[in-house]
This record gives sequence, C-alpha cells and structure tokens, in this order.
Amino acid sequence: MPNPTSSERPYPQIVVAGAGVIGCFVGGMLVRGAHAVTFFLREKLYDELSRQGLTITDFHDLDEDLSPGSFGMSLTPDCLKHADIILVTVKASGTRTMAHLIAAHAPKDAIVISLQNGLTAVDILREELPDFDVRAGIVPFSVSYMGGGHFHRCSSGDILIEKGKDAMARHLSVLDLTFHERKEISALQWGKLLMNLNNALNALSNLPLREELSKLSWRKLLADQIAEALAVLKAHGITPRMPGSEWLPARFVPFILRLPTPIYSRIARAVLEIDPHARSSMWDDLELGRPTEIDELQGRIVAMGQERGVNTVLNARVAALIVRAGEAGVGSPGLSAKAIRRG
Repeated sequence: MPNPTSSERPYPQIVVAGAGVIGCFVGGMLVRGAHAVTFFLREKLYDELSRQGLTITDFHDLDEDLSPGSFGMSLTPDCLKHADIILVTVKASGTRTMAHLIAAHAPKDAIVISLQNGLTAVDILREELPDFDVRAGIVPFSVSYMGGGHFHRCSSGDILIEKGKDAMARHLSVLDLTFHERKEISALQWGKLLMNLNNALNALSNLPLREELSKLSWRKLLADQIAEALAVLKAHGITPRMPGSEWLPARFVPFILRLPTPIYSRIARAVLEIDPHARSSMWDDLELGRPTEIDELQGRIVAMGQERGVNTVLNARVAALIVRAGEAGVGSPGLSAKAIRRG
C-alpha cells in the first residue's frame, strides 16, 4: 500500500532533526500543544527519554512531564520519510550532514525550518536542498539541559521564521510558545548574532547570565564587541535589526549596555526576562566538553573584518580564549572582564 501524501494525512508530521536542548524544548512544547512530533536524536538522549520521558519547564509556571508514549523517537533518518515539517536544530557544523539525510529520506514537499545559531546554516540547507522549501528561523530564548530528560527555558522571546506560501507561524504556535513570520529575516539574524556575542563572555565568566549582565564591566565588554561587529557589518553594507526589539536601531545597543546599572536594568526588564540561574549554551558546551559555535559568532565577525580591513581585536581575543578553554577540557575558566581585555 503506498504511503499517504502530506495532504492525505490527518495532521502534519513534525520531525525535530538533531534534537538537542533547543530541539527537545521546542519539540516538547509542540507535543504539549497536541502536535505529532518525532525526535531524531542521538543514542544517549534516546535512552534517557525512553526511560524518563521529557520534562519541560521555564522561569514562569511551566512544568510539564511528557510520557515517552506521547511523542516519537528515532535513531535513524527513516523518521524523515513521512515528515511534513522538519525543524533543524543541529549545531551549524552538523548542518551539511543533516541536509544530506533530509535530501535522501524526506519528501520534497516537506518544509524545512532552520532553528540554528549563526547565518551559514540556512545557506547550507538551501545549497544542499534546492528542491525543498527551506526557511530561516530565530530562537531568541536560551534553554538549559538539567539532566534526566529535563529542559528548562531560561529567557523570554517568541520564535521568528521566514515567511513562505504556507502560514507556518499560525500552525506551529501553541500555548506558551509563539511563532511569528517575517518576510525579511536576514537583518534580524544579524541582530541575533550581535546579542549572541555574549554567549562566549558568559562561558568565560562562569557567572549566571543575569548576574553577568548586572555588572557594568561585563556589559562594557559586550558593548565593545558589538561596536566592532557593527563596524564590520557597516563595511559589508549590512544593517542589522534586533529581534524582539525591532523598533530599536542596532547602533544604540552599545550605548544602552554602557548605561549605569539601575537605568540599564529598567530598560532590560521591559524587553527581556532572564531566569536567575540561566547560562549561555556555550557555557554548557564548555562544561560538557562539546564543540562550541564560536566560529559562527566571534569567528564570523573576525573573518568578515579581515575581508574589509576592520579592526576586530576584541572579538578575536574572545574567540581565542574560548578555543583555549575548549582545548583545556575543564569547563569555564571563570575569567574576569579585565582578564579578557588583557587576553
């Protein structure tokens, strides 16, 4: 008997391809919202979720336990065979491999949405999947892995995805997880990259995000990195926009970060909520001995600066410190802002 097409199936099949922290949280929220979700994941997490199920929490009142029988799981790409929507959540370095699996196993009418950091991932997906509807996406919030199948959303924000012929945002939005569509998303991706330059600082500081950003010395360090990055983007003719604060010109961000802490805190609370225990995904990577995405963040700015002869000494210094910390394999080095400036 032939397999039914997407239009014949009673409800869309969503596959989270490369489910990690972001993928498990977003997928779990979609399961909670009664979507049919399959996680394509690694063996360690497969075993964990099979035994313990999936728990999703956040800094408000969300606290949901999902039984293993409420969602699908797969260790092989066969799960892509009936996918209508594929949410790609692998690290940027794994994008090409995942794209090859999608090309080999998924139907050509599947919609592929990149929920990945950086800007190269969606370009790779488009290059490798010319016959697919590939869309960029931005996840503004951070998620921490708490162990035992537990994933905790640590900050606020709605997911943005590129607009296409089908209204994906309306379909995917569920209680406590809202998607919005944007026709022009590239400028917003650059804005997200600017703010993600703090991922490395948080990893090097060994401080919770809220505590780090409450200190003027760390905010000035972030502001100086962003100022370098803005000069690089200007040299390339790129005008970034800030996701979640699209009314705010990106050039004002360094100024806001350098404000006295009481004034900064008042402004920050109006646009972003952060769990007091939240840390960046790059801190998680150092602690767990995983590769970081520094090449997609500071590394990208440094490379683009070299192309136009723009000074990026601070971004280069931070990138080198992350590489050094990763090679040491002992987690966050717990540096001060002053020590990072010295290199």
